[in-house]
Amino acid sequence: MRCFVGGLSVLGPGLPGWSASEPVLAGLAPWSFAEAAAPPPALLGPAERRRAGATVRFALAAALEATEGEDRAAIETVFASANGDGAVIGAMMAAMHEPGGAISPTQFHNSVHNAAAGYWHIAAGSTAPSLSLGGHDGAFAAGLLAAMSSVAAGAKPILLCAYDAPMPPPFDAVRRTDFAFAAAMVLRVRPEGARAELELAYREGAAPFAPSEGLDALAEGNAAARALPLLRALAGRRAAVLRLPYLDDAHLELRVAPC
Repeated sequence: MRCFVGGLSVLGPGLPGWSASEPVLAGLAPWSFAEAAAPPPALLGPAERRRAGATVRFALAAALEATEGEDRAAIETVFASANGDGAVIGAMMAAMHEPGGAISPTQFHNSVHNAAAGYWHIAAGSTAPSLSLGGHDGAFAAGLLAAMSSVAAGAKPILLCAYDAPMPPPFDAVRRTDFAFAAAMVLRVRPEGARAELELAYREGAAPFAPSEGLDALAEGNAAARALPLLRALAGRRAAVLRLPYLDDAHLELRVAPC
């Protein structure tokens, strides 16, 4: 399958948005670890803004930057997250464990896996189709596969947003997520104004693992940060062949060609 990449965004340690992060991702400026904070979602009304948790704010900040100049009310979406909102789920589990513990309606509606997508479509005034995916460590690859399939099938632009945030105790002991990270991109069928062309293929066998350091090592601390090799190729406007972890016995081969 093939598509073209339009708007981009990233929000993570030392990566405070695409404009500021592009030279860092391209290797033209130094990178240093610094916790990222998501701003309040500008598109949401005051009531929804108060209810949106940190995980949702990360996803919405990335989606907002990537869709600058797009018709947000019309664009279809794919949201991919390995963990969902672990902080909310942890709070609910703790309340269930305590005598007399109470779960608020806000906690309950934020606990579903499509919470970020729901907030986005409310903010954008959109009734366009939306898909929310899990996929454990292969969540970004699953989201990219779904988004490119939708572009190929419907010839409409798709917003892909991948995001994850740290899990609270005791979940953090069995599900490592070291920091919050989100990335988003608009995929389309036409090359006008595109940064690069992507070609995706399904391959048998696990993706080869290569130890990394510095910025590249972020991919080991957050499932959504497995988007980094693609983001780095796009920032540097260079051709690349990437192998994205997907399943235990399969991976996705992604070819990047600058426009």
